[in-house]
Amino acid sequence: MSSSTTTATAAPPPPLLGARRRWTVLAVCALSLFLVGLDTTIVNVGLPAIGRGLEVGTRDLEWIVDAYTVVLASLLITAGALADRFGRRRVFQGGLLIFGLASLGCALAPSTGALVAARALQGVGASMLSPVALAIVVNAMPDPRERARAIGVWASVFGLSMAAGPVTGGALVAAFGWRSVFWVNVPVVVAAVVLSVLFVPESRAPRARRLDLPGQLLLTAAVSATVAVLIEGPRLGWASPWALAGYAVAVAATAGFVRAEHRRAEPLMDLGLFRRPAFTTAVLGAVAVFVALTVSLLLTTFQLQHALGWTPLAAGLASLPMAVGATVCAPLSGVLVSRGGPRRPLLLAAWFTAAGGGLLLVRTFLPDGSGADVPVLLAANLLLGTGFGFANAPITNTAVGGLPADRAGVAGAITSTARQLGSALGIAVAGGLAAGGLAAGGPAAGDLAAASRPGWLLVTACGLSLLLVARASRQR
Repeated sequence: MSSSTTTATAAPPPPLLGARRRWTVLAVCALSLFLVGLDTTIVNVGLPAIGRGLEVGTRDLEWIVDAYTVVLASLLITAGALADRFGRRRVFQGGLLIFGLASLGCALAPSTGALVAARALQGVGASMLSPVALAIVVNAMPDPRERARAIGVWASVFGLSMAAGPVTGGALVAAFGWRSVFWVNVPVVVAAVVLSVLFVPESRAPRARRLDLPGQLLLTAAVSATVAVLIEGPRLGWASPWALAGYAVAVAATAGFVRAEHRRAEPLMDLGLFRRPAFTTAVLGAVAVFVALTVSLLLTTFQLQHALGWTPLAAGLASLPMAVGATVCAPLSGVLVSRGGPRRPLLLAAWFTAAGGGLLLVRTFLPDGSGADVPVLLAANLLLGTGFGFANAPITNTAVGGLPADRAGVAGAITSTARQLGSALGIAVAGGLAAGGLAAGGPAAGDLAAASRPGWLLVTACGLSLLLVARASRQR
């Protein structure tokens, strides 16, 4: 690469961006991150309304959510490499435009197939936002302490967007119908594009990584096959020929991906990072946190609306304590990480998440109409939101801490991929459990409550797994 190119792609020196400009860049990028996180969960509370409007069953509803998360998880790292090569602001703006157009497609979708395809296109656009925006922020803030605070804000915004999705979705569905959860993206995208033109500087990596197309295809195949088996397995049968073929594809694609990455000089995913126990446990912790979050949101949505007949607005409001817990505790978590490292907030995240899952398990044994059911649900959601708020900043810190800048970006992208993979897996697991409890004419509340118990045990286990991340962060 020529010296002129290197000069053009180097990170802007701090004097070029004043403090106000740097934090404005963070605000613009955080707005895009809020969109990505919001669309991961905002659709959940509207799923029953979508099912009625398009006349589809639970399995199709799962694909409406997972088409977005699977594509997003698969393309995050490649999007980062494209941004390093062609310019981060350019790719960021392209991602916004794709996301906005796909949102229009979702809002106007006449059928389930069209909606699933538009959701997948949304995932393409979203993959160009999250890692690219983080790279823009890191490039704009060369001071390590200021960068740490910015990453704390970043993690807080993402946590808030995920937790606020059901509340926002419930209000929109109640007021304007399910298509409004997609229409609302359009003005936000327009505002983000305008602001990015005015305030976000262009930047590239000093040395852009080569694109790894074989690795990208194998990663997409592995993730897609795994999620497909989890979604369709209960319907097809876990030992059916189609399920066995799915297992074979998932295993072969995963093995091929590992082999291909080891043989490439510039792999899509730096598997050498997994030799660091702190990084490996942080990635697994990211998966666990988002499995717990999506399982909780989806199972609660199905039980409240299908079994108990709650409106979308009421179901969304039931998740409000979760949003409050995440909103309050995410910034506090960033402060704790900056002052004393990630271990303390990780311990808090573990115990609060496990307590929330355990309380939801207890709730399934309460008789309907006992009077204790709703308070228990609200308390559990508050505990889960608190745990979720404490989890994100220390997981990111544990993953990237101690790494040089050129590897920290890849580590952050892998962690982001792990979060979305956790969301996809959680949706598949929760959908399978809910489908097992849903009868053709509408289940009794007790049937769905009993079917959801393995899900709440999984949420509790995911919370306790963060204790391992806390231990690894201390040994980092």
